[in-house]
Amino acid sequence: MTLPAVDVHQHLWPEALISGLSRRREPPCLRGNLLRLPGMPDSPVDLDEHRPEQRLRRLDRDGTDVAVISLQPTLGLVDGDPLVAAYHEGVAEIVRAADGRLAALAHAEARDGFAGATLAAGALAQGLVAGSPPDLLSELEARGGFLFVHPGPARQPASAPRWWSEVASYTAEMQAAYLAWVLRGADAFPALRVVFAVLAGGAPVQLERLASRGVDARAARRETVFLDTASYGRRALELALATFGVGQLVFGSDVPVLDAAPGLRAVGEFGNAVTDAVRRENPSQLLG
Repeated sequence: MTLPAVDVHQHLWPEALISGLSRRREPPCLRGNLLRLPGMPDSPVDLDEHRPEQRLRRLDRDGTDVAVISLQPTLGLVDGDPLVAAYHEGVAEIVRAADGRLAALAHAEARDGFAGATLAAGALAQGLVAGSPPDLLSELEARGGFLFVHPGPARQPASAPRWWSEVASYTAEMQAAYLAWVLRGADAFPALRVVFAVLAGGAPVQLERLASRGVDARAARRETVFLDTASYGRRALELALATFGVGQLVFGSDVPVLDAAPGLRAVGEFGNAVTDAVRRENPSQLLG
C-alpha cells in the first residue's frame, strides 16, 4: 500500500474565523482583504484561498493527498480569545467534510479529534529555558499527538523592509526554540514527536557552532525531531540532508502564504527515494 503524500504546513481559516477577524476593531483583524497585526505592516490576504473547495483543488494540483492545517501563531491570538474557539469549531467541521484529505492541529492546546497542536516558537523556548515547559508538551506526549513549532508574533522595525520579520525575526525565534529543545526538551519528553517549521530557522547551520562551544547536540538527531522544508530550496535542503540524513525532513509548504510548487520542485531534484521519504514515509510517523 502506497503511503499518502503529505504537506505538514498549511493554514486554513474557517468562515467563522474570517468573519470574526473582519468584525474586530483592533489588530489582529481584517480590513477587507488586508490583514492587520500589531506592530506589523498590513498584508494582503486572498480569502478565496481559505475556501475548503479551493484548497482541495490546490492539493490535487500539487499531487498532495493530505494537508495538515493549523492556525498560525503569528496572528497573536491568546488563550481564551473567541477567535481561537471559532477556529477549532470551524476547522473540525472542515476536516470532517474533507474525506481524509485534511488533518488539523489545535491551537496551543491538546484536543480530541486533532492530530496534535501548534505552539509559538517563543513560548516553547522561554518555557524550556526557564525550566517550566508548557503543560501542552506532556499532554501531547500522553495522547500521542505531535507538536508543530511555528513562528509567533513579531514587531517590524520602523525602517525595515517588509520582509524583515519573515526572514530575520521568525528564523531567529525558530533557532532559539530548536536549541532549547535540543538542550532541554528532547530528554524531558522523549516520546513527543516535534516538527519545527522552516527548517527550524536554519538549524543545520548551528550544530557545528554548538560543538565549537563544547555542547553535545546528539539530541538533534533523535528520530522524534523533524524539520519542515517550507520556504527553502536545494542549497538549504542539501545541508539539512547532509546533517541529518533523510529521516528527519518532512515536506511543508506554508500554503497559502507561499505556493507549494517551488518547494516541491526542490525536493524532487533529490530523486524519488528522498521525495518519498520527505513527502510520505516521514510524515506518516506523525499522522500514525
